[in-house]
Amino acid sequence: MRGAAPPDGGTRRDPRQAAPEGPAGPRGWSGGARGFAEAPLPGATRPDPARPGDPGPTGADRAPAPGWRGPPRADGLPFASTGPHGHRHRMREKLLERGPDALADYELLEMLLFFAFRTGDTKPLAKSLINRFGSFAGVLAAPQAALLATRGLGEHSVAAIKLVQAAAHRLARAEAMDGPVLNNAARLEAYLAGVMSREKVEQLRVLFLDPKNRLIADEVQGRGTVNHTPVYAREVVKRALELHATALILVHNHPSGDPTPSRADIEMTAEVREAAGLFGILLHDHIIVGNGRTCSFRAEGLIATR
Repeated sequence: MRGAAPPDGGTRRDPRQAAPEGPAGPRGWSGGARGFAEAPLPGATRPDPARPGDPGPTGADRAPAPGWRGPPRADGLPFASTGPHGHRHRMREKLLERGPDALADYELLEMLLFFAFRTGDTKPLAKSLINRFGSFAGVLAAPQAALLATRGLGEHSVAAIKLVQAAAHRLARAEAMDGPVLNNAARLEAYLAGVMSREKVEQLRVLFLDPKNRLIADEVQGRGTVNHTPVYAREVVKRALELHATALILVHNHPSGDPTPSRADIEMTAEVREAAGLFGILLHDHIIVGNGRTCSFRAEGLIATR
């Protein structure tokens, strides 16, 4: 049955299509119990309930008639577009079937952002972030404040990025600290580089070890400026006694990127070694982390081995 023409003389809207967006976007896109994690990206489309893998109908969406695939295309092809959800499905298939090594860095970041942006194309944002912070690792290690100040990111997306960074650090730490720490020197230095190499100010970490050189605790003991961290030997030794540690490894970073020890680094190491020795606590090493390089006092002969 043909209905009456619209009173304003306009064209009838196909009820199978989503309502046009207003200034605040369609219902369900932001705010409220049905809101998405982040505001939709530019060019985002509504979910298609007919396509497997889409979130399903929300708001004013209604399931189309069975077998409906949209209006016919002039070029005769059955689909107007696979859309962002079709792309996401292909990305997931690529990851699961070919493994993570098949994905470029921007694709990994693009997929990570899927968890914050339920719809829309996250590829431009992923590429923009890598351009700004230099690499995928640079995005993960970027300061939280810098990420929150980046256009296109919000609390949910920044939380997702920081969660992945924390997971990566904990995995590297578990591998490095599995068994006696000194038996995994390469893994230990790789873990420390991952945790500290992109810090913008100096920080001092202390690894506290038991009699079998297994890790008891990995703690940040102090933060300083771009080229100095105050170190108090008595505080390091006091904490070692509290943890019943019998050995230590000092670690600090050089934000300049050059891990070469300064005279102050050498003197501080000697001071901590002497204070710890009074209580039978051995200083195994002092590792300085630079940009892509590390310096081990033990390897360089700056700490006598026993």
